[in-house]
Amino acid sequence: MTMLAPARREFPQSSLPLVGGEVTPATAYLESLQLLERLHRLMHDLVKDEFERLGRNDLNPVQALILYNLGEAEVSAGELRSRGMYQGSNVSYNLKKLVTMGYVHHERCELDRRSVRVRLTDTGLEVRQLVLRLFQRHAEQLGMSGVLDDPPLGQVNLQARRIERYWTEQIRYIY
Repeated sequence: MTMLAPARREFPQSSLPLVGGEVTPATAYLESLQLLERLHRLMHDLVKDEFERLGRNDLNPVQALILYNLGEAEVSAGELRSRGMYQGSNVSYNLKKLVTMGYVHHERCELDRRSVRVRLTDTGLEVRQLVLRLFQRHAEQLGMSGVLDDPPLGQVNLQARRIERYWTEQIRYIY
């Protein structure tokens, strides 16, 4: 009896045109934008699947990632919005839900009563740990497979931070 390897999921090839059959820097950049969008969606799916597996249906992936990204810090709602990845979601609505469900504590800032400071409750910290363990498990598995080594993920992150800085400068330049 022969053992079959698990079926590999095929990802769509780039639909972007090649110039002379070669990948140009512009084509590679455009493909990376498509990949970033797909990775973001897949990350939400991974969190959703993990919470379903654990029987936790009280939070959606966006809310779980807000808790994860908030971490042990105490920040204003605006700071959380500016540093998170919550496109397509209403951060204020989700924060209000998280407060109501007991995952986030909020209070008015002493110096500026218009500003609200938020931090995780103990229950919120527990959820953050669930997401952190999920990501750590994935990092271990990817590390063992060698996926994170070629090219080294640190170099990929450096390049992503450079693109982030460029985009930030472009936004500031407009205003």
